[in-house]
Amino acid sequence: MDVVGVGIPCVDLLANIPKIPEPNSGARIQDYSWQGGGKVPTAVVALARLGAKCGMIGVVGGCSYGQFCIDDFKYHGIDVSQMVIDEDAETPFSIVLADDYTHGRSILYYPGNCRRLEVEDLDKDYIQSARYLHLADTTPASRQAAIWAREKSIPVVYDADGYHPDVEEMIPLIDVFIASEFYYKAVFKDEEYQANCKKIQSMGPNIVVFTLGERGCVGIEGDKFFFEEGFKVDVMDTTGAGDVYHGAFIYGLLQGWDAQKTARFSNAVSAIKCTRMGGRAAIPTFETVTKFLETGVIDYEEIDKRVARYRKSI
Repeated sequence: MDVVGVGIPCVDLLANIPKIPEPNSGARIQDYSWQGGGKVPTAVVALARLGAKCGMIGVVGGCSYGQFCIDDFKYHGIDVSQMVIDEDAETPFSIVLADDYTHGRSILYYPGNCRRLEVEDLDKDYIQSARYLHLADTTPASRQAAIWAREKSIPVVYDADGYHPDVEEMIPLIDVFIASEFYYKAVFKDEEYQANCKKIQSMGPNIVVFTLGERGCVGIEGDKFFFEEGFKVDVMDTTGAGDVYHGAFIYGLLQGWDAQKTARFSNAVSAIKCTRMGGRAAIPTFETVTKFLETGVIDYEEIDKRVARYRKSI
């Protein structure tokens, strides 16, 4: 197993509209798509699309949305043997509005009522069979998974999408810390990126990266600080861009690349994803990314087949 992910799967109904409507008005849906979501789940799907062998651990409800999550993992060749089904519960669900006016997204989120993944749900041997462990929360189950991974010198990659005080307690267990611009702004009040990367690095991780949206990303590995500019593409929807970036980054590490080369690759994968709706439909194959990096051209033949599939998934 290349990567095991521990996280919360959900379902996204995505709608592309011209502009978010004012109160007591409406907007025409130009396109829509049903896709799986969740930070770690989507990162794991990105890894699988790029060619990695992955397994997913999480809890879904015994409902049609829960089955949709399981089926989508299987569609991408992800092992679901460690997934937990809370039979009488409802799976988290989101309505995501991507508007052309701002190129941003607005999310309406129903958390569902699935029980939390517990330490007792985890298989130690399964986690320790991976080359990398990917996490995005600080629950007891995630913390125990990280401890088991480090017992076997398995690198732990963490997605700090937003700031929460508990993250600081988790950082000593993390080898690769990748955080969003939202996290950065919540913790640091300046743009001294190199100094602030070093502050996080001093707490444990060898690699620290902050994603900066369309501007790209900054990071440090060992003593080497770097900045990688983002790629210019026609953005349709940024949903899942950070999640996909994390998956691509782990893929680069699996290849033995250094952090800067991996960051450039991850920028490219995330940029391609943003040209179609949703977090998963436009995740490219390795061959598509390579062509884009060499020529600047995105090959949509394979991507648009998945776009069509997700449009009629439910």
